[in-house]
Amino acid sequence: QVQLVESGGGLVQAGGSLRLSCAASGRTFSSYAMGWFRQAPGKEREFVAAINWSGYSTYYADFVKGRFTISRDNAKNTVYLQMNSLKPEDTAVYYCTADRDPTALGFSVVAPDYWGKGTLVTVSS
Repeated sequence: QVQLVESGGGLVQAGGSLRLSCAASGRTFSSYAMGWFRQAPGKEREFVAAINWSGYSTYYADFVKGRFTISRDNAKNTVYLQMNSLKPEDTAVYYCTADRDPTALGFSVVAPDYWGKGTLVTVSS
């Protein structure tokens, strides 16, 4: 069982930056792939980014490529999402996720095993 707690959300102006953090419980953090999803008001949940167990492989949705960066620190049991050049359409609740498949290859097609409660990101125009 993995428990995930997100932090770092808030209000930012368009063009600004935020860094989300996700702290994971448990001693096997490094064996999980990690990822971020988001859900905007009135819209379906969507995949944002994923990273494999080692951090060497990362995957992004097309709409965040070049703006968002996912990273992890296995020594701190933490995964990050650096968000730059934010747009009003990035406004959403962002969820940290963990999956027992360490490759992260399935993140965009299969719901991960564990989810945090989410953190709200609001981008004003």
